[in-house]
Parts: sequence; structure tokens; C-alpha cells
Amino acid sequence: MPDGPRYEDDFYAWTRYQAEVLRSMPVSDNRFDREHVAEEIEDLGKSERDAVRSQIRRIIEHLLKLAYSPAKPPRFDCISNARAELEDKLSATLRRDMEATLDKLYADGRRNAALALRTFGEEAVASAFPAKCPFSLDEICQQDWYPVAREDEQKTEAK
Repeated sequence: MPDGPRYEDDFYAWTRYQAEVLRSMPVSDNRFDREHVAEEIEDLGKSERDAVRSQIRRIIEHLLKLAYSPAKPPRFDCISNARAELEDKLSATLRRDMEATLDKLYADGRRNAALALRTFGEEAVASAFPAKCPFSLDEICQQDWYPVAREDEQKTEAK
């Protein structure tokens, strides 16, 4: 059994490790384009990472709309589909990457949500989004978790 991360357990870590191993192997036959093959393997992992980041941004965008916009109906299906895609791809290594980049992913998702809301005349709602991510990574990833709508929260506080 080879050393390093297993393909089945953590594809992203496996691609990084395999590229590293390939680059460190002695080359006795120069017909093999080792460097480009290693880059291609790394690119497969980067594609997986980018797909996970994209789903996180997408979920954040829709969670913000759900929490702050009075527009109906909410797009639970978009959130659920993105979470299902995320569940298929999120490994321990990628989860650590998402935790490390959550501020940037939130800024991107917030910008996308604000742009969409401004398109429909919801400037005040778009301006009300918090500067820091109000959702934990666990909440973002958890199927069937949705934030309380801001208007529902305000009604509860007024009682």
C-alpha cells in the first residue's frame, strides 16, 4: 500500500501528494514528461478545491438572501443542491482550506448576494449584510439548517 493520503479518503490531499512523489522520483527515461504530468495531477486537485469553494460561496449567497431579504419564495432548493454537491467533495483537507478562506468566501458570496438584490431594487437589504460571516462552516455545510429570517427575528424581539 502506498504512503500518503488515500485516493478514496481525500482526493485533494492525494493529488498534492502524488504530484510531490512524482516530482521526487529519479528520472532515467526522459521520454516521460514528469513535470507536466505532476502539474495535471495537481490541477485535478485544484479543480476539486475550486468546486468546493464555489459551492460555499453559492450557499453563503443564498443564506444571506434568505436571512435578510423579504422577497419570496426563498430558494431552499439552491441551498440544498449546493450542500449535496459539497457533501460529495468536502474532505478533511478541503475543510481546513475552507475554514482558512471563509472570510474571503464570505466576502465573495456577500458581494454576489448584494448584486442580485440590488438588481431587484433591494439596496437597503444589500447594505444590511454584516461585514463578518454570520454563519459557521458547520452551519453552511449542514443539510436542513437555515438562518432565521431577519424580519422573523425582529418580530420575536418586539414581543
